[in-house]
Amino acid sequence: MSAVADLVDKVVESHRRDRDMLIQVLLDLQGSLGWLPPQALAEVSRQLRVPLTRVYQVASYYKAFSFAPRGRHSIKVCVGTACHVRGAGRVVEKMETDLGIKRTQTTPDLRFTLETVNCVGCCALGPMVMINDHYHGQVSSDKVSPLLARYK
Repeated sequence: MSAVADLVDKVVESHRRDRDMLIQVLLDLQGSLGWLPPQALAEVSRQLRVPLTRVYQVASYYKAFSFAPRGRHSIKVCVGTACHVRGAGRVVEKMETDLGIKRTQTTPDLRFTLETVNCVGCCALGPMVMINDHYHGQVSSDKVSPLLARYK
């Protein structure tokens, strides 16, 4: 059995092989692997006796799941109205330049994944950038490089 299949077996067993726990199984796998590889999804389908199409349907519905490897550091730039009018677009462009990727992509070294979100709930501090679970307010394009350097 492969390492992924072994992990799926442990996660599925921890949920008593209950097919109603599909979302939690997928969350646990995402937490361990950082993403949901096709091999893991097929193994979940087999072990829970749930059609593979159903596993993909659930995994593709929720934004928490990723079908591609994600970076160790998740960057979310708010592009909601308040952040947008304060220059969030320039912040995103600078991040794309510094990281060498476009939004929704992951750096080849799997260090960073860049995303945009519509609101992080800190409109007065915009433009807002979240890196992992840390909020950074009033980020301008000239603050991007030093900010990223803290996570390298």
